[in-house]
Amino acid sequence: PATMIQRAVLLAGAAILSFAPASRAFTSPASLRLRPAPGLVSARIGLGAHAARPALRLARVAAGARMEASAAGGTETFEFQAEVSRVMDIIINSLYSDKDVFLRELVSNAADACDKKRFLAVSEGKGAGDELEVKIRCDNEGKKLIIEDSGVGLTKEEMIQNLGRIAQSGTKQFAEMLKTKEKAAGDGEDATNLIGQFGVGFYSGFLVADRMTVISKGLNDPAAGTHRWESEAGSGYTINKVEGEEEIQGESGTRLILHLREDAEGYAQDFKIKQLVQRYSEFVNFPIKVWTTKTTYEQVPDEDAKDEELEEGETPKMKTVPKTTEEYEVQNSQKPLWMRPPSKVTAEQYEEFYKSTFKAFDKPLTLSHFSLEGQVEFRALLYVPGQLPFELGADMFDEKSGNMRLYVKRVFINDKFQELCPRWLKFVKGVVDSEDLPLNVGREILQKSSVLRVVSRRIVKKSLDMFKDLKGKGGEDWLTFQTNFGKYLKVGIIEDQENREEIGEYVAFRSSAGEDLTTLDGYVERMKEGQKCIYFVSGDSRSQCEMSPAMDKVKENGYEVLYCTEPLDELTLLELKTFGEKEIADLSKDNVQGIDDAEDKKEKKEEMQKDFTKVLEFLQKTLGAKVSKAEVSISLSDSPAMLAQGEYGMSPQMQKYMKARATAMGDASADVAGPIGQASVLQINAEHPIVKSLKAEIEAAGEDAEPSDKAQPPPPP
Repeated sequence: PATMIQRAVLLAGAAILSFAPASRAFTSPASLRLRPAPGLVSARIGLGAHAARPALRLARVAAGARMEASAAGGTETFEFQAEVSRVMDIIINSLYSDKDVFLRELVSNAADACDKKRFLAVSEGKGAGDELEVKIRCDNEGKKLIIEDSGVGLTKEEMIQNLGRIAQSGTKQFAEMLKTKEKAAGDGEDATNLIGQFGVGFYSGFLVADRMTVISKGLNDPAAGTHRWESEAGSGYTINKVEGEEEIQGESGTRLILHLREDAEGYAQDFKIKQLVQRYSEFVNFPIKVWTTKTTYEQVPDEDAKDEELEEGETPKMKTVPKTTEEYEVQNSQKPLWMRPPSKVTAEQYEEFYKSTFKAFDKPLTLSHFSLEGQVEFRALLYVPGQLPFELGADMFDEKSGNMRLYVKRVFINDKFQELCPRWLKFVKGVVDSEDLPLNVGREILQKSSVLRVVSRRIVKKSLDMFKDLKGKGGEDWLTFQTNFGKYLKVGIIEDQENREEIGEYVAFRSSAGEDLTTLDGYVERMKEGQKCIYFVSGDSRSQCEMSPAMDKVKENGYEVLYCTEPLDELTLLELKTFGEKEIADLSKDNVQGIDDAEDKKEKKEEMQKDFTKVLEFLQKTLGAKVSKAEVSISLSDSPAMLAQGEYGMSPQMQKYMKARATAMGDASADVAGPIGQASVLQINAEHPIVKSLKAEIEAAGEDAEPSDKAQPPPPP
């Protein structure tokens, strides 16, 4: 037994010595993986592999670096471990779905480095003489992309700490340090606008590069000189000191070299890099310069014609020759207007910003520039376009149309976040800048949260304020707004229950009162004395609405009627139900509130029903299941009859729309006649000559009257 214990202790010591990190590159405890070498250990001790297993377990206990034992209950606590190469693979290939974002992340890192240096120059006087900028150079021949910045740089220790440790954000640590200082000083304002947060953006470079080289000189220890950090994805890294031409000039700075993969060599083209910079980093605080080759043309004397004699006053012949120059060209000259106070921005600047940011040619109808401070902070600038955006012409909810651009500290993130504002505001263009929104690590998914709801509600509120402003001004702008975007407001009433009543103030319809569009509050102002409801009728066109038999019901009283000539019109009014204190009623119903429900009409209807019992029975027998019933209407005046709908039935116009929709979805056999199984109600005008004549003939025929005697045959197909 003693011999076995001695061998076990020896084995434990040998096993500890044989444990090796999976990679020397990453030094954080969570990024190391201990690897026992049982074959080597068992050979030294003279044990077989089977005999070595208990001792290996003892060795792991002896190693002790990965667990702590509780003296009370023997509970063991372990730290999570990770396969470094696998973690790197996840970061590179799983966090980002679009390779293009690598430049956004790396330029943001460079901008953060400049911002840190700017702050240190002001607060501590460090690096005050250097010009803060970001330079990008494409090496098409060498298949390399070089990104330089004159920022705070990295010392050797910072390279190990920040580049060699995954998810270690130096920017976040710097920001936390500033907050601590500001809190101690009682200053509530942010001194910097740092973007970095998660500590993995640097590794996005491996999306397009198989090797990354960082040459940097740190501001915290400039005397230590310049160091080179180099790594290939999934492996370790090396660090060595650099001297000579590769040294960083100035007090500090960083040069990042991406050795591009074969499938990413397109990023070595300057036009591609310019496009990405203008898309993602257009509003970054510091100049972003891209090395550009320019070709210009100059007029020079023609050497071939210099021997020709010139007449007096004649100028020598000239020729055009190309001239190629290379220089750094600034790509982000546009300023983020939303970061300025509204009082310091002119109308011309707002219009120029709208046209350049959204690639538009029209003049916006109105705008809203605002910010929100408190538990949720963000700034926004919203526009109502002067015309329907081209991409919404074919599909009013085109998912590829990015109407709301999300920025984080002036860095563009995405314009496809549908959660940022409801789809009925798809036509509103705008920018939102917030660091409080819950983005995933890759900044590609906007997670649902209370913060998002606050931002979305404020965007809706400010949009409604813009519509109110347009309505108050009236004129051509209001008419243009209704013509181009009125249908979106009607979708808002159908889909946005929370804001339905307020949206209802801005929807407009055709009306019997005139050719112009009218809002519901305008209708209410013109209502007759004693009128209880807002009335509407549906049809394919204005003329069809005017010819509808249902219009007879309001002729006696002269009530105004809204014309629903689009499927959305009727759906909107049915969903709205009321406006203010007024009910909204469909004239095509069999019992219209405020018209058919009058007490005197009810008594008269009962008498007429008895008098026309045989006619109603004849019609019911003739039409069979095509109608739910036949009845007398006291409200009809000029028309002999009409097909009305029950309380929950659909109008003829809506039936046509639903049937067309069902056909488009592949259900051509769909039978849409109001709710399933519900047919229309046939209403007859007892005072009309046609109906009186029919009554006389049916009474004369007595019991011998047959439906076929009076029924008109259907038209030929």
